[in-house]
Amino acid sequence: MIDHALFDPATIDAETKVLNAEIVAAHAAQADPWSLPIEQVRARRRAGTQASPAMPRSPRAETLTIEGPGGPLALRVIRPNGKPRGAYLHIHRGGWVWGAADEQDPWLERIADACGFVCLSVEYRLAPEHPYPAALEDCEAAALWLAGPGRAELGVHALTIGGESVGAHLAVMTLLRLRDRHGLPRAFRGANLNAGFYDLGLTPSVRLWGDERLVINTTDLKRFADGYVREGIDRRRPDVSPLYADLKGLPPALFTVGTADPLLDDTLYMSARWAAANNGGHTAVYAGGCHIFVRYPGALTERALELIDRFLMALA
Repeated sequence: MIDHALFDPATIDAETKVLNAEIVAAHAAQADPWSLPIEQVRARRRAGTQASPAMPRSPRAETLTIEGPGGPLALRVIRPNGKPRGAYLHIHRGGWVWGAADEQDPWLERIADACGFVCLSVEYRLAPEHPYPAALEDCEAAALWLAGPGRAELGVHALTIGGESVGAHLAVMTLLRLRDRHGLPRAFRGANLNAGFYDLGLTPSVRLWGDERLVINTTDLKRFADGYVREGIDRRRPDVSPLYADLKGLPPALFTVGTADPLLDDTLYMSARWAAANNGGHTAVYAGGCHIFVRYPGALTERALELIDRFLMALA
């Protein structure tokens, strides 16, 4: 059961309130991303800004290349020290139009070290140059490789999957494709799903959020969906928006989200449907947490990351 008191603004701690105000101010001080060429926004994101600091790249990372539906597909690999206990297939955030596999190395290093997992992040094709279903097909190919020859190549058995924002969306869609197209409903033991974007038709919390850019806003999410899905495709088809899919037979999932996230409803709705499908798992809601709040240091982040560590370790 979700504690309803979490949604009372009075439960938000002072540190989180200050952080959220700083994020809003930092975004307001820089050029609107939709006023710039997409290549410039991608470069700005990689360099990092006050609003969105870049994470350091890991010197431990290596690149593994497999065959993908659009040509060679790169997987960024960070290995644990010692014999691996399993593997974690990570799918990065960025609205399907920004982001890269090397922009979250500290998270993957933490999972590698804390859980003993080989971490692989998929360098999937980005929209709008490569619209739906290109990114999903790349993630599907990576998952199939990991569930097949990748097990022996990496020396692992326990497989997990996860991502943030649209990465969580692609992780769920990948699990659905493995179940429906390949007869592999439980190839992965569990999913780590942080603040996913599960309804491209836009849930009420997205539609009602407005212009304030606390990391993202209503316009951002609408533009992301517009870039990923071509005009004329029903945004609420189950093969586009997993919130409307049959979810039976999927593995346990850890859902995490903050109450100050425009995508709050997406997690609340999807986690309820996941539970109703008898898949198992847990939903963690954090008072005042912004979109992907785990990227910002603080007590809230540490609590969430510790829960993710425990969840993934239990799956191994």
